Amino acid sequence: MKYTFAFLLCCSLTASAATFQVDGANPVAWTKILGSVGIARASANPSIVVVGASAVAEQAQLAAAQIVILEGDSASARGFGIIPQKERVAVRHIVDSHAPKMQIIWEQQAEIAKVQLPEGFTVYATERWQCAPVLAGKRTEHGAVLWMATAPGLSGMERYPYLMQALVDLGLDLPLHATNLWAFFDSSYRIRADVDYLARRWREAGVGVLHVAAWHSMEPDGAQDEYMARLIEACHRNAILVYAWLELPHVSEKFWADHPEWREKTAAGQDAQLDWRKLMNLQNKDCSTAVSKEIGGLLKRFDWDGVNLAELYFESLEGASNPARFTPMNDDVRADYKKLAGIDPKTLLEPGAKAQDLRKFLDYRAGLASNLQATWLDEIEKTRAQKPYLDIVLTHIDDRFEPGIRDALGADVARSLPLIQARKSTLLVEDPATLWNLGAERYSKLAEQYKVLSPDGSHLAVDINVVERYQDVYPTKKQTGVELLELVHEAAVSFSRVALYFENSLEKQDLSLLPAAANTAVAQTDRAGVLTLNAAQATRVNWQGAVEMDGKLWPVQNAQTVLAPAGKHTFEASALQPGVAIADFNGEIRSALGAADQADVAYVSKSRALAVLGGPVSRVEVDGKKFGDGMVRSVVLPAGEHRVVFYR
Repeated sequence: MKYTFAFLLCCSLTASAATFQVDGANPVAWTKILGSVGIARASANPSIVVVGASAVAEQAQLAAAQIVILEGDSASARGFGIIPQKERVAVRHIVDSHAPKMQIIWEQQAEIAKVQLPEGFTVYATERWQCAPVLAGKRTEHGAVLWMATAPGLSGMERYPYLMQALVDLGLDLPLHATNLWAFFDSSYRIRADVDYLARRWREAGVGVLHVAAWHSMEPDGAQDEYMARLIEACHRNAILVYAWLELPHVSEKFWADHPEWREKTAAGQDAQLDWRKLMNLQNKDCSTAVSKEIGGLLKRFDWDGVNLAELYFESLEGASNPARFTPMNDDVRADYKKLAGIDPKTLLEPGAKAQDLRKFLDYRAGLASNLQATWLDEIEKTRAQKPYLDIVLTHIDDRFEPGIRDALGADVARSLPLIQARKSTLLVEDPATLWNLGAERYSKLAEQYKVLSPDGSHLAVDINVVERYQDVYPTKKQTGVELLELVHEAAVSFSRVALYFENSLEKQDLSLLPAAANTAVAQTDRAGVLTLNAAQATRVNWQGAVEMDGKLWPVQNAQTVLAPAGKHTFEASALQPGVAIADFNGEIRSALGAADQADVAYVSKSRALAVLGGPVSRVEVDGKKFGDGMVRSVVLPAGEHRVVFYR
């Protein structure tokens, strides 16, 4: 195989999208690894070459590459001075410098020869006990070389979770970034963290919407209320919308303590304190009225952009097989079902109960969960009278891919989907814990299941649970590195939005790569430096200097990037500078035009839109009318379809 390399140079574009070729290695694995951050295979002129043991590339050809990846012992590796020694090492447990405390264990042990690395190589990962290098690299005159002791595995994620981080360390540039990730946030894990620092970090990681645990602020509290207000303000200053994340039937710790009479019961007759959630009996009218008052106050007290009604169904994943966790068995449900069917449902979980009788109750229970969702979605709708811009999300566990979920939790997405469609809201699909050990392909399969229910998937999002898994999984218990990147990319390709649960469970070494993984846009640069972008979502593109989009001066950029709207567009360097720069924008831009003394943006947004300016402006107009005060650096704009003009 012969390689030629073209370097596309432009005074404004900092990097063109990388491509790769494979010689003597498994192309499937590398397509998954590099494809997870948008790097595609190329038939010619690749910027990355992967060389396996049976490669036929000549050393002179490889030396011209921007990045060369070497698998194990090969003539090419020896050409770079990586010579195997006689001593052999059995490798199963490795340590990576990007996360030295992370337990990285291979499912299958591999035997390798120790190597003496040439001068200039940085060791990224070693065998746990003998410290033999297994992943190392160095920069070269034209780019870099990365050596790995073995192939990465069939799916690309079995052995070297932080392979991509090593490539970035060696100079790999990922020029396209998504800006629309969702993330869940629980302040109890971040008590002492500075909110401005957190908000900047989240936005840099591509987060556009933060779902904040609202149960900590259900009742008024001076210190907690001040913290929540500061958090929301910090997010708005960084172009992040903030949604109140509710976890009914859990209301709050205080509500549970104050109202033992309204606590949900399990089939074993115990108060339903299950895991961290303390469940209340929302079928009780007095309880429901009190909860409605609490939520109404919560939504009015803070400057929310939306509400996420999450996981409003019953416990547990073990279903009727575990009476100690099975709900609802409060007096109201028992009385209602006995009146309806003539049977106390509590007896249906006892020995000797008829299967057909339990089947009827499980169907009743699924209907009850759906009715609860409708009731509380209507309650949230009432707040829209004062805050019409509030977006609504319903987080719902999947029961299409894992049909046993319906009986286990009473969760029936076929009933819930029309509730969301009627309110023009979003259904956030959560894959159940039973699927967390499966690969990224599950998201495309999941999306196919939902196309049957809703061919238009624009209102569907998917949730990735980044947590310690109970299954035997390799190489890490938690999704991180290549595995996480593959999950995020496949989810982004399959659904209109991707949510990550939760912010504090994400490893810091993964954060900077998440925007590249969530990106689905494709870009090409010609020899004249004109970039053509085709994007289904808003995309941040690495760029320095003034820019024209589709032949017109484009004002939505900061010092390092251009924020491009969805669609097919061309970008090229401009001799003119816009008088007003919009450093960030959280809303769907329909058009934008820069001029010497202003920036004009037409946009649409389900919730409010957020604009972060490159410098203070003297005046803002929305639809021709003055909006807010002058000399501002960030603006919260109205929901809907509008035209905003920023004046220098």
